[in-house]
Amino acid sequence: MDGTGMMEKKKIGYSPDLERGMYFDKRTYQDNALEDFETLREKLPQPVLPGKAEWTACYDYAVAVLFSNRHVPTPQSGFVSNFVDAAFNEDIFLWDTCFMTLFCNLFHPHIPGIRSLDNFYCKQFEDGEIPREIVRDTGKDFLLWVNTSDMPLYSYFHSHYGHRRLREMEALPYESLYKPQMGRTIENNPYLTLDNLNHPILAFADWESYCHTGDVDRLEHVLEPLSRYYSAMKYHLRHVSGLYVTDWASMDNSPRNLRMGLALDTSSEMALFARNLLDIMRVLERERGLHPGERAGELEGDFRELVDRINADMWDEETGFYHDLTFDGECVKVKTIAAFWTLLAGIAGGDRAERLFGWLKDTGTFNRRHRVPVLAADEPGYDPEGGYWKGSVWAPTNAMVVLGLERCGEDDLAKEIALNHIDMVAKVFMRTGTIWENYPADSVSSGNADHRDFVGWSGIGPIMFLLRYGIGLHPDLKTDRLVWTLDEEMLRTGSVGCRNYWFKGKTADLTADLKDERLSIRVSALQAFDLEVRFRDSVRVYHVDKSLEVEW
Repeated sequence: MDGTGMMEKKKIGYSPDLERGMYFDKRTYQDNALEDFETLREKLPQPVLPGKAEWTACYDYAVAVLFSNRHVPTPQSGFVSNFVDAAFNEDIFLWDTCFMTLFCNLFHPHIPGIRSLDNFYCKQFEDGEIPREIVRDTGKDFLLWVNTSDMPLYSYFHSHYGHRRLREMEALPYESLYKPQMGRTIENNPYLTLDNLNHPILAFADWESYCHTGDVDRLEHVLEPLSRYYSAMKYHLRHVSGLYVTDWASMDNSPRNLRMGLALDTSSEMALFARNLLDIMRVLERERGLHPGERAGELEGDFRELVDRINADMWDEETGFYHDLTFDGECVKVKTIAAFWTLLAGIAGGDRAERLFGWLKDTGTFNRRHRVPVLAADEPGYDPEGGYWKGSVWAPTNAMVVLGLERCGEDDLAKEIALNHIDMVAKVFMRTGTIWENYPADSVSSGNADHRDFVGWSGIGPIMFLLRYGIGLHPDLKTDRLVWTLDEEMLRTGSVGCRNYWFKGKTADLTADLKDERLSIRVSALQAFDLEVRFRDSVRVYHVDKSLEVEW
């Protein structure tokens, strides 16, 4: 493989017996026994928020369902770690699992969250490809997503959308399948189909995990497989324009798919991928003395090129929005949540970012009763009952929006959207007794969703959002502090805090109360750490050494 990520020409036809996982140094199963949930319960984070009993009830339920979705791999699967299941069907899914790690980090090391990704790294092909979907019990590839005929890149799903019927469908002639117009010669055919090569957010998941756990060892283990995966995506999915392709599997039945050729989300995710890899390399250079060499230059160049290309070609000044393109470069003027990947990836800035913030506040499009629908409410085909990707609210895309807003310094808007999501998920939980795969944006209901107990990535709201925005806790990488942002309105309904809050190998109990307009804080921990408290317009920093009691 040369410095541009291109592979030497060779025959790479698929075979189920190919050697895989050669870049990941964990080759055989190794993990701790899964502890009983009831035994673990007292060790897990326990939010203190008596004024929001619906939220904490939903949290408790989400955690119980999550722990029921833990698995020890079967011997025949070839998986190397215990894992949490995506809760969709009998398979494990890459981008579902990546988003699940965002809240599983809070339970590390008691739940195999980030370790679940080991079972994708160990299935990596020699050219760097990693499958999006793998059969859970056997460890085999989902066959429809495999390029068994050794043909140029194609998608099964795009022309033969099956939704819940995929397992009943059979292989079809290559002539009837969707083939993206790449505009360049790609000499080596992929092992996998385009259905299986989308949402390249593995590095995002491992970087976010590091930010919470501080686990440098893991970064060292995943750098090489991530670098190879990046090169494979660049080689197989990069259009001659420098932008990237995807298929319907990115947003199943979204109206964008009828004309889209060049994908705004995948292109932005590849920019994010490059940036995350650079972040990982900088940590390893500082902590382990590992020099990135030519890789860093390639990634920096790729990132700058994608930022320039997306801003030049995918921004539409008339609509004030980023859009997908046809293969001819025509703007596909459908407003979808894909545009907000540009915030997280560091692509949108200045006036363009401000206009995106405005769309998130606009009640006619994305600021609905339950925020944020994946399709703007004023678009043809928008389904007020959700309609899957025709207007539903999805936890992973909400996480992307909220974290993107944070990156842009829009903390208040991020919190507003996150708290709205928690509140709506909790209200529907109280009415239906479960957590759903997706939600309608215009009502307090499950709409036409059909997947219950979806924890699964829907745990993002009742777990991650609750602790990060309801309680207000998150570790800050730059300052190496635990940041606690206290909400005055929450405090007026009772105590706010968390017992057994875990971060970077430390565990702390934190409680705050507001009495007679004075803020009282109590903290206890076995390990010392610095705590940054934000309340009203003040910021104070304390060193916690076993215990802390202060009043403002």
